[in-house]
This record gives sequence, C-alpha cells and structure tokens, in this order.
Amino acid sequence: MSELLKNIDARTRLAGTNKLEMLLFTLGHDTRTNRRETFGINVFKVREVMQTPPITRAPDMPGSIEGMVSLRSQLTAVIDLARYARVEKETPSGIMIVTEYNGHSQGFLVEAVDTILRLDWSRMKVPPDMLAAEMGGMVTAVTELPDGRLVMMLDVEKVLSETTQIDHEFYFRNVQPLGIAERTVFFADDSSVARNQIARTLDAMQVQHISAINGSKAWAELGRLASHADSLHVPVKDLIQLIITDVEMPEMDGYMLTRKIKADGRFRGIPVLMHSSLSGQSNQQHGIANGVDAYIPKFEPQRFADIVARFLE
Repeated sequence: MSELLKNIDARTRLAGTNKLEMLLFTLGHDTRTNRRETFGINVFKVREVMQTPPITRAPDMPGSIEGMVSLRSQLTAVIDLARYARVEKETPSGIMIVTEYNGHSQGFLVEAVDTILRLDWSRMKVPPDMLAAEMGGMVTAVTELPDGRLVMMLDVEKVLSETTQIDHEFYFRNVQPLGIAERTVFFADDSSVARNQIARTLDAMQVQHISAINGSKAWAELGRLASHADSLHVPVKDLIQLIITDVEMPEMDGYMLTRKIKADGRFRGIPVLMHSSLSGQSNQQHGIANGVDAYIPKFEPQRFADIVARFLE
C-alpha cells in the first residue's frame, strides 16, 4: 500500500491542469442494497494508508467515531465511514486511510483500497439529486469507470462537520459587520457545508453574496454577470468586488477557474481568493502561480472574515 501513495508531494504538479488523482476505496458489501459501492478521495488529502491499528474506544463519542489512535505521538480520531454512510455489512473495516484537513489528521476506516485513478475534473459530474439524497449528501461528485462502476467522491468537509464534537457557534461569535455598504462577494464551492459556512460568515459581516456549486457553473454565472455589467455600461467590479473559489470541484477546479478569470479583461481589478482544505505549502504556491491573490485555509470564520475584509476595504 505504501507504493500506492509514493511521491504524493510530486502529484501537486497536476495543479492548474484541471486534473486530479483519486484514491479509490470500498466500504463493504451492503446487505441492505446488495451492492458494494466505490468511493474516492483526492490523493492530496491522503497522508498514508495502513492496516487498521488498535483503536482506543471511549464513552460518549459521536456514533460514527470508532475511537482514537496514536500516530507519531498525535491522537487522531478514527471515523467508521461505513457506519456514517449507513452501510450494513458483515465484514470488518481492515484498512485505515489517514487524511489531512487544515493541518489536522483523522483516520477513515474502509473495507479496502483499490487503486489511484488519474482523470480530468471535467469527467467528474455533480451527483443527481436522487443519488445525493440516497448518500445523505456525503458525495460531491461522481464519475463512471470504463468497467461501468460509479465512483463517488467523498465530501470530507461534511463528514468531519457531522462527526466531530465542535462548538460551531463559537467560531462565528466574533465576526463583526464590515461597516461598508454595497459590497458583494462571489464564491464557488462544491461542498454544501462549506457554502453554508461561507454564507454564514458573509451574512455576519453584512456582505452580499452570490454562489455557485462548482467552477464550471461559476464561470458561466460570471459570464452572465459580465454581460449584465456591459448592458449597464459599468465594469464588472462595480457588481462584485471579490471572488472566492475552492480548489477541488467537479467539472472545473479552482485553479482552472482562477486562470480563466485572470486571463479575461472583463474581470480586471477583482481579487481572487482560494479557500481550501488543501493547506499544504505546495498547494498554496500553486494557487499563487495560477494568479490567486491570497490563500485562505478552511475553515476559520474569523481569519476568513479578516482576509475578506482586507480586500473589500
């Protein structure tokens, strides 16, 4: 399994090419549906894959938290993805995928890992409403393999938001109104949890906002805004003063969206911020290389508000 993830740092060269690499995994044969589904997670988020280590269990943990493990002297929460996804299976989860999210590690228990799949983001599609509802919103994108299997990309933000015991109200308490009228932010993110967090922060700042669920739809909406500005004989920056984009998004990722915005003279003078859980230094450098004006790690409302305020003021 170590060979699967060899030289992960070198994979950041894909940034800006609208391509991604996903580690494919399964959660087990679901006796309720009689299916074994295939899921994927961006390799950028994966630190390592290992046999499930001994897990220390404690009382009063959320239902999907299996317990804690010590990895390099750091306590790491272990989430049973099958239990979270309501997969009813008879076999144990023998593999743990260790992931990194905003500099913090967590383990995901899965049945098995398959392979690393390289593909273009344009092949990742927004999941149909029926599938999204069936999977409880834990899937942000889907694609079909040559063998007919459907691969569903895991929404790590949603899983962690619903399984960790965090006082979410605390993080929004100190966000203050901007105090400047007529400011509008446009943002794109494929995670419903992330979109809600961004919208809630901007609402607390009393800043207007427009959103899109991925880079492709963001680019289309920005084109409509540009046409509307042209009909009013005003620059687009009179309608929106800041653009914020996620990195991982189906159809068009944040790097490609940024490059398109920066190459189009209609959007001259509008800063683009990258807001992502891919908080590694190499990812930030690639964001800057693709024209991003600043990089905001997910999700710290006060830090987010401070950076947004600096650009809007």
